[in-house]
Amino acid sequence: MTYPSRAEVWLVDLGLAAKVRPCVVVSSRIADADRALITLVPHTTSVRRTAYEANLKVEFLKPGAFDAQGIVTVPVAHAVRLMGRLRPDDMKAIEAVLCRWLGLPCHEMGESAATKQ
Repeated sequence: MTYPSRAEVWLVDLGLAAKVRPCVVVSSRIADADRALITLVPHTTSVRRTAYEANLKVEFLKPGAFDAQGIVTVPVAHAVRLMGRLRPDDMKAIEAVLCRWLGLPCHEMGESAATKQ
C-alpha cells in the first residue's frame, strides 16, 4: 500500500470540529508493519502571524499559513486527496516552527526560515 509521504500536502478529514482541510505530512515514511498513522500540520487561511505559523506562498493553496499549534496525528484513511508537494525550503520553514512550538533544540534549521513570506 502507498501511504502519504513527508512534504506532501493532502486534503485531510480532521473530524467534525476541524473540517476537511489541507495539511502537510511531517511524519516519517511508514511501512506496512507500522501503525497506519500520519502526523500533519494543518494549513489555515485565518492567519494570526504567531511565532508558530509558517507563512508560505504555495501555488496550489489559498493564501495562509501552516500552523504548528494544530499538529495532529490521524489514521491514513483520513487522507482524502493529494494536492501537491512542498519544496525543501518550505519544509524547513515548517520544521522550524514545529521545533519552536515543541521546544525542540533544532537550531541548525535557522530561525529566519520560519518567517519566510
